[in-house]
Amino acid sequence: MIFLRSIICIALLCLFGFTANSQQTGAYSFSLKVSIEKNQPAEAATVKLQKANTVIQTIITDLKGVATFHNIKTGDYTFLVSYTGYKAQTSKVYHFPGSTADTLTLQASSTGLQQVTITAKTPPVSYKQGKVILDVNASVTNTGSTVLEVLERSPGVTVDRNGGIALNGKAGAQVMIDDKLTYLSGTELANFLASMSSTQISQIELIANPTAKYDASGNAGIINIKTKKNTIKGFNGSLSNTYAQGVYAKTFNSLILNFRSGKFNTFFNYSLNYSENFFSIYALRKYYDSNQQLTAMLDQYSYSPASNFNNTIKTGFDYYLSDKTTIGIALTGIATRRNGSNRANADWQSPQGITDSSIYTRNTNKNRFKNGAINLNLRHKVSADQDLAVDADYLHYDIKADQNFRNELSGPNGYEEISRGNIPTSISIGSAKADYTIKLNQNDILAFGGKSSFSNTDNLAYYQNLQGGNWVEDNVKNNHFIYKEKINALYSSYDTKFGKVTGQFGVRYEHTGYDANQMGNALQKDSSFTRSYGQFFPSGYLSFQADTANGFTLTASRRIDRPPFQNLNPFYLIINKYTYSTGDPYLLPQFSWNFELSHQYKSLLRTAVSFSSIKNYFSQIFVSDPNNDAILLYTQGNVGNTYNFGASLTLTTAPASWWQVTAQAQYNHKQLKGFNGNVYATQIDQLNLNANNQFSFGKYTAELSGFYTTRARNDIAELLYPTGQMSVGVSRPILGKKGTIKLSARDVFYTNAMEGFTTFPNATEYFMLRRDSRVYSISFTYRFGKQYKAVRRSSGGAGDEMDRVGNG
Repeated sequence: MIFLRSIICIALLCLFGFTANSQQTGAYSFSLKVSIEKNQPAEAATVKLQKANTVIQTIITDLKGVATFHNIKTGDYTFLVSYTGYKAQTSKVYHFPGSTADTLTLQASSTGLQQVTITAKTPPVSYKQGKVILDVNASVTNTGSTVLEVLERSPGVTVDRNGGIALNGKAGAQVMIDDKLTYLSGTELANFLASMSSTQISQIELIANPTAKYDASGNAGIINIKTKKNTIKGFNGSLSNTYAQGVYAKTFNSLILNFRSGKFNTFFNYSLNYSENFFSIYALRKYYDSNQQLTAMLDQYSYSPASNFNNTIKTGFDYYLSDKTTIGIALTGIATRRNGSNRANADWQSPQGITDSSIYTRNTNKNRFKNGAINLNLRHKVSADQDLAVDADYLHYDIKADQNFRNELSGPNGYEEISRGNIPTSISIGSAKADYTIKLNQNDILAFGGKSSFSNTDNLAYYQNLQGGNWVEDNVKNNHFIYKEKINALYSSYDTKFGKVTGQFGVRYEHTGYDANQMGNALQKDSSFTRSYGQFFPSGYLSFQADTANGFTLTASRRIDRPPFQNLNPFYLIINKYTYSTGDPYLLPQFSWNFELSHQYKSLLRTAVSFSSIKNYFSQIFVSDPNNDAILLYTQGNVGNTYNFGASLTLTTAPASWWQVTAQAQYNHKQLKGFNGNVYATQIDQLNLNANNQFSFGKYTAELSGFYTTRARNDIAELLYPTGQMSVGVSRPILGKKGTIKLSARDVFYTNAMEGFTTFPNATEYFMLRRDSRVYSISFTYRFGKQYKAVRRSSGGAGDEMDRVGNG
């Protein structure tokens, strides 16, 4: 342990070029533990260091309820502690030097909710333990949004037209719901997030460099979506209703109930959402010969309206067997029905722009998505310094998609094509994990644990063509893909504090094995492939609190991205008549190293620089169908290496007592190098700007927010043009502050289009995609019951591999 601390000191000397001794400089450190009844730690309590009623520092308590202050100068100080459901309390006077670590116990408030006056404002963006935390409720313009739309305008987050989500300019972010991965990717993930309302969630955590406790997947890090939970003693809850109007109408409704009495706590959450949307695509595809001479053009326009109906239920209970042991169960059920249609015109034109023939397409699709999940959890306090947490999860997904296609060619050689497809998918996932934490002393914590999980996927794609009045199987496209995967992991991490330095060092080992079978038919032979590999994934951070105003943090991690299941499936999925997608069974995982150095100046300014390197980079690539040169195949391949250099700046300030501003700028320089039929190298500079203005006028809170993104590139073939939007909103408490009403307008100038340029083999394509993004909303929330005391709620154990199922 002495050796480890010496290494930390040497690293900090090299990094910053100096060291500081608190005793020599006349500055002192002090730890205050905040507890509630039965000596339970108060996690996330707010502790303010005060001198003569002036706030010097503000710290949020950690998992152990401890807030540690550094660089306290000689003098007399008090601490003001606040925690939801408890009376705010001012500590006794502490004199420095001479004061040692102490504990402060809070008293529960017996005041009913209707008598509570909340004066503090929650910032839209905050930072805690390496996480960027977005408070969804703090932004009025989130009213009437889906979760996908909230993500699209979150700082550092971008969503491409295929549903891929990037964080800080890096593609491959893992999406979690309440610390559980969604087990979805691509189109399925995008549809799922688009079916969830922002009224269902409280926070979004952006974790660029997760610790060893988390699964190692996701080179861009983790986006953790926290749903609302009412965890207050007694009977209480809230009801929320939102009506929104764009081109089409939308409504989002949710009910949260909680009851706790004695040792028993139960909860019930229900949401019902219905929305109608559309997206339209204009695309001009140009074909070239081997001499790069233009030979033909395909001018396409499509309009696709859709309806989405979603029901979600989450319920369960916690039972406190003793002061040391709690058991719980959580059940989740999701049912989503999505119906859509597509009307498209495609004109074949000569190089001079003269129309040769036209194809009129009508498609309909019906999608049914069902998910059932159960979580069993146990928390046991082995001793005052040791804790054990155990989770077991089982999830099942049932996804069905029915498609109908009709293509009509006009002209003297006209024809009509009619086909249909049935695409059911069944996914079963099991997971079990255990985490053990030992507090070695006041400054050192050791944690270790393990996890084992399995995933079984059965995907059937069955296509038929109408020929002579009879339905005939299309065995070129028919597909039955069975995939089984197991992942076993062990990890250990060590947290330490040494003077002004805090750090965590961890390593995780993961072993992956999978078997895939492509079932044959009359035209296709059976095929199978297996793979097994194990890797170590180190991670950690060092933080240095130079003085009361300045802190520095260095983070590093190695991560992996495993191919989404569907990206291993080699058969066709129809997008339109001239565009299919397919998978590659030989796709390898990609590995990355990620580094970030950040500086925090008070709560005003955060700056950071970062670097990441990815090997075996996944990129969307395009090839021509060997049976028809006019058809392009979307697929993914390992195309080489990519490097990302980033710099970010976040400013949180209050220009006036009634005005609060949070603004972020994220710059990325990306380089992609590799081989995709020929040696290539490409690079791009992109900038993402995001601003949120909060105004307070008496009982009213108003917001003006927006974002702007310059040109962007996530793969070697597709370039996205600049885009952005502006939103406004206002809210007001009513009914004695038990209710809140909100009005908002999103994408006021209708500028949030997705426009870009794609390079194919011997072809190029300009495209513009528009959606129902200009939306006006009104929302009403009513809260009832009394609040006394927050209780713990397990996040579950299947949360570390849920992002790899959908269409990729």
